[in-house]
Amino acid sequence: MQNARKMLHPAKPAGLREQDPAHGFVHVLADTSDKLAGVCSILEERFAVVGERLDADAKLSRMPSAIVIRADLRDVDNIAAIKSRAGRLAKAGKRIFLLEHSSHVGISQAYALGATLVLPGAINRTRLLAALSDPADPSAVSSGETARSDNAVEAAATAIASMFTAVTLGLPLDVDGTREAGRQIADRITERGLSEWLTTVRRHHEGTYQHCLLVTGVAIDFGLSLGVGRADLERLYSAAMFHDIGKAQIPLAILDKPGRLDAEERALIETHPAAGYAFLKGHDKISPEILDAVRHHHEYLDGSGYPDALCAENIGDLVRILTISDIFAALIEHRHYKPTMPRSEAYDVLRGMSGKLEKALVTSFKAVALTR
Repeated sequence: MQNARKMLHPAKPAGLREQDPAHGFVHVLADTSDKLAGVCSILEERFAVVGERLDADAKLSRMPSAIVIRADLRDVDNIAAIKSRAGRLAKAGKRIFLLEHSSHVGISQAYALGATLVLPGAINRTRLLAALSDPADPSAVSSGETARSDNAVEAAATAIASMFTAVTLGLPLDVDGTREAGRQIADRITERGLSEWLTTVRRHHEGTYQHCLLVTGVAIDFGLSLGVGRADLERLYSAAMFHDIGKAQIPLAILDKPGRLDAEERALIETHPAAGYAFLKGHDKISPEILDAVRHHHEYLDGSGYPDALCAENIGDLVRILTISDIFAALIEHRHYKPTMPRSEAYDVLRGMSGKLEKALVTSFKAVALTR
């Protein structure tokens, strides 16, 4: 097989609508010929496709609408080859990485290289085609506005990826970079509102990364609706960005399990608040309020939460706000194996948690949940 080749397939199976090449094509990059052929054979059913080996000279002159990369990110040569194409990658609307070896480090590396979506494990044809056939309405905002919004998502996802890598590999934590990413989210939500943020995040991310981005957006908008000051808003979005950092020590197979967790898996999941606290407590740039939120965002007013079974008098305002935001975000996040819960239904769940969440805050959250 040639190192670089162009593949356009005019035929399409019944029921599939082929994308007009004039409106863009998909550029596939892979580190072996077999991987390249495998991805291209899937995408040719619906898209105009150009395939290229990572070890070939980059000669593509046209700008693709999407880039799909299937490569082993444990190989430094592959990483260097992807970085050498950084300029073209940054201009593509979608940058999907297919990772056979799924790990926090691999996923973090993909986001650091500019991924807008990472699909770990064996290639799922349906998920890949769905990710490329994005139903988002391009007329909702101009292309420039979409790019700025997506840049905020990508900056935040990269910050979260960096956090997970720091935990996994014992590297220094970029607290300032994470806080700056939170500030960018706050700016976007102040400018365009919560709904746009939720739509953009769910379009680009899945799993733990999506959840952290959704929680941060919801918490920011909740804080804005409550009229909190600038310093309190910074504490809130910093706590939201860091709140699930302890999940970096939990296998992805458990975090992204499509079915119900068994007792052992649930017990492991419930270690993440204390694990995150333990990792962050030695950092002088992490305030006691943020540490408290990281450790206690799963505590309930009636003492039924974890890890410390705190009761109302020991649960601060920051934690109470973050807990509501965390639960709501978990309910409305998009997972490929289940439908997204409507925001109105998610709010009804919160209302039903009487005795566990502060009633006045849940009432104040209504506008965030339903109209903002």
